[in-house]
Amino acid sequence: MFQEIYSPVQKIEIDLFDNLFVKRDDLIDPYVSGNKWRKLKYILAKASNENKKHLITFGGAYSNHLVATAAAAARFGFKSTAFVRGEAVQNEMLLLCSLFGMKLIFVDRQSYKNKNLLFKSHFEDDSNAYFIDEGGASKEAVKGCTEIITELNETYDHIFVAAGTGTTAAGLLKAIQYKNLHTILHVIPVLKGGDFIKDEISKYTSISDHLTLHTGFHFGGYAKTTPELIHFIKNFTEKTGMLIDPVYTAKMFYAIADLQRKNIINANDKILAIHTGGLLGILGMKDKF
Repeated sequence: MFQEIYSPVQKIEIDLFDNLFVKRDDLIDPYVSGNKWRKLKYILAKASNENKKHLITFGGAYSNHLVATAAAAARFGFKSTAFVRGEAVQNEMLLLCSLFGMKLIFVDRQSYKNKNLLFKSHFEDDSNAYFIDEGGASKEAVKGCTEIITELNETYDHIFVAAGTGTTAAGLLKAIQYKNLHTILHVIPVLKGGDFIKDEISKYTSISDHLTLHTGFHFGGYAKTTPELIHFIKNFTEKTGMLIDPVYTAKMFYAIADLQRKNIINANDKILAIHTGGLLGILGMKDKF
């Protein structure tokens, strides 16, 4: 079932950064991209081992997780259904979900908060139904994300990752601790009030001095942006040829540049940024560009 991973490490040559390398998880797959494949890998294996053939998951109208789940389901012989938060809409992301065969159920924001109840009320009698939490958050997802570290051929002083649920960060931290690396993991929450990410990480591994949270780079909150961030994206992409998105990766790269500019990170330190994909999210902000 598992596809071969193609995720090289590339050095970035741009004035804002010193000694910066990028783990290109965005190159794994066009639709099951970046940390989405990492998270789904062992979830799909578990569903298959339990003879479950209907994947049920959750997300917003511009969710990369929904597209990834729909694409993976089609590729590996599953049915898929998603509860979509908010009023019924049509957009590019949901079009892709539908093309991959995913059934969409729109639910109001209050009902969406109780995902277990939604699953039970709609699929209690479906013995093939398999619950996948929003963003794929699970111990199986954490296991998949630990493999980012085990694939590395070199060690780094700092590793950076953007965070929404903290699942990818938990996998990275767990692997750093297991391998007893000197590396500091810098997590950039993309939501306001991102301190909760530490609590989410602690569900899967112990919190240690390897972890540093930077909560000041959310640019207004989840899926929020500013002209400054948009300008940064345009400049970064033009200078590097690497596409980044306004929701996750742009905030991470901005944070790295800012921390280096302020000498919080030594210019000689070796830095690895995890490019977690999610590039389709740009479609939801095309009017900003």
